[in-house]
Amino acid sequence: MLRSLSPSATYSGETSSETTAFLRRALAVLILVAAVFFVYNSAGFFRFPSDSSYGSFVIPRKLSPLDNAEYRLERVLKNAATKDDTVIITTLNEAWAAPNSIIDLFLESFRIGNHTRELLNHLVIVALDDKAFRRCLSLHPHCFALVTEGVDFSEEAYFMTPDYVKMMWRRIDFLRSVLQTGYNFVFTDADIMWFRDPFPQFDPHADFQIACDHFSGDPIDVDNKPNGGFTYVKSNNRSIEFYKFWLSARDKYPGYHDQDVLNFIKHNPYISEIGLKMRFLDTAYFGGFCEPSRDLNAVCTMHANCCLGMDNKVFDLRILLQDWKLFMSLPPTLKRSQGYSWSVPKNCSLSALHTVHVPTESEEPKISS
Repeated sequence: MLRSLSPSATYSGETSSETTAFLRRALAVLILVAAVFFVYNSAGFFRFPSDSSYGSFVIPRKLSPLDNAEYRLERVLKNAATKDDTVIITTLNEAWAAPNSIIDLFLESFRIGNHTRELLNHLVIVALDDKAFRRCLSLHPHCFALVTEGVDFSEEAYFMTPDYVKMMWRRIDFLRSVLQTGYNFVFTDADIMWFRDPFPQFDPHADFQIACDHFSGDPIDVDNKPNGGFTYVKSNNRSIEFYKFWLSARDKYPGYHDQDVLNFIKHNPYISEIGLKMRFLDTAYFGGFCEPSRDLNAVCTMHANCCLGMDNKVFDLRILLQDWKLFMSLPPTLKRSQGYSWSVPKNCSLSALHTVHVPTESEEPKISS
């Protein structure tokens, strides 16, 4: 019996030893997995918050084009859109994103405007560089990083410099992509202050509506002087084709920015052929320093146009916001008296623009065939 038990006991000892070794290996693996999981989650303290924290977009370690850029754009637009798929869009670079600068004044105007605060829910800020994107995330829930390889849009782009022209065309191309994604948009420069909801003033039958530096009095008059800083565009085949046509015209007019080229092509018969309904917005509602909205009971937006230099813009826009606050504090009877007007422009001056040549339609360059 001892002989019969001895092999069994040996086998049992070997099995116990193997089991112990297996358990030790399994325990080591579990410890390793737990350690990796702990380190990964601890690293979260050094990563930027996820998109769920901000409602729109995951911040990249460095702004660089990603293969899923179109998907990310659509997600941001969806989060910000109204029920009829409309978004409000502005662009931002490092220069305008500085604290107590343009972007702060822009957002403040929505907060102190007449029924404009809720429109912030539909605003998408498109950042043109890394610092602007990070500042956006600290201020607003809907941010998108628009990257242009080989171009630095972080500094202030002075009117009609090569960087300014590149920035304007990048903007047009981006807005085309928004239309192709199926969203209507109001594009607004960040140096435009919003004082009233502009949507009641838009023509519901128009495809493309644009503000003016100077308004002739007729919204269908193509001789109006448009300003691309404020547009309302519906997404449809006509508007998409128009933006493609506008972009393609850049090659015919090298060195000109989008607004100049729009002036050159707005008479083109192709616009009628595609059936685009173009309208020009009245400066009584959509004014600026070029041609101010005189009636503060009617004004929707005011643009710091006809103004060179960010410091000049900031100075006058602060006064503009103060003017609005004073107006809103007046009793209703005094508001209706129409005796109250803007005290700007001050530092912004039309005379400063005389040194900058802006081409007109009559100066359209001749294109050799």
